[in-house]
Amino acid sequence: PPPRLPGIHQYDDIDIGQVRTFIDWTPFFLSWELRGKFPAILSDPEKGAEATALFNDAQAILDEIEAKRLLTLRAVCGIFPCWRTQDDVEVQGYTLNFLRQQTLRATGTPYLSLADFIAPGSDHIGAFVVTAGHGVQELVKTYTAENDDYKAIMVKAMADRLAEATAEWLHHRVRTDLWGYAREEALTNEQLIAEAYTGIRPAPGYPACPDHTEKHKLFALLGAQQRTGVELSESLVMMPAASVCGYYIASEHARYFGISQIGEDQLEDYARRKNMDISEIRRWLSQLLV
Repeated sequence: PPPRLPGIHQYDDIDIGQVRTFIDWTPFFLSWELRGKFPAILSDPEKGAEATALFNDAQAILDEIEAKRLLTLRAVCGIFPCWRTQDDVEVQGYTLNFLRQQTLRATGTPYLSLADFIAPGSDHIGAFVVTAGHGVQELVKTYTAENDDYKAIMVKAMADRLAEATAEWLHHRVRTDLWGYAREEALTNEQLIAEAYTGIRPAPGYPACPDHTEKHKLFALLGAQQRTGVELSESLVMMPAASVCGYYIASEHARYFGISQIGEDQLEDYARRKNMDISEIRRWLSQLLV
């Protein structure tokens, strides 16, 4: 369906109190080499005591960050009319180029491209950039100067969790308000983590769209650097580090998948569609080539 509030929406200082309720804690424990799902890990007979202490420390850091406004959460998203032609999607003067699965699959199994989840002809697509990284380096320097390496590491870990949670918070807002195709959605955080909602938010550089160079178009489409302060390095890493970007695809059929390998024929076609030198795109996609 068409969006209720199309166009670009900017958020300059998002309430951490709202965002922290969207945190997925399981990857936080993994970053400390504690394997197990949250909240079950807190009562694990072997890891529970350590996990609980770590969780309490994280909550204390979050409380301090929220109370003293030590980090600034920013975001921008947009929902735009688009036009799909085969594996390309035209949007606001930009052409988003998508790859297609090409490794041999079982008979009757489709070879997917993200473009498949955009209706042929006209439809809508969204994009977003969020960050929780503004203020992280300053905090890390402060704690390091105080010889508190534990807090310095904890701040980085919490900034990463807040960035992912901000992406979850914003996607929920898009589904239930801005795009509004799921206005009656009422999911628990566990259901959100399990992606029980309609639609996906794939990111350039990830398995379904492994080409990092598409970030240039996404950032230009949103005016993301100006609106969020997030920059792209020469290697297309987002700075500050605690940042997330991606697309919004609303189709009820949309799902995540991986593109693990492509052939020279698709590489040549992709370079032509992107109007990019084949040697350059080969360098960016070398991990997909036989």
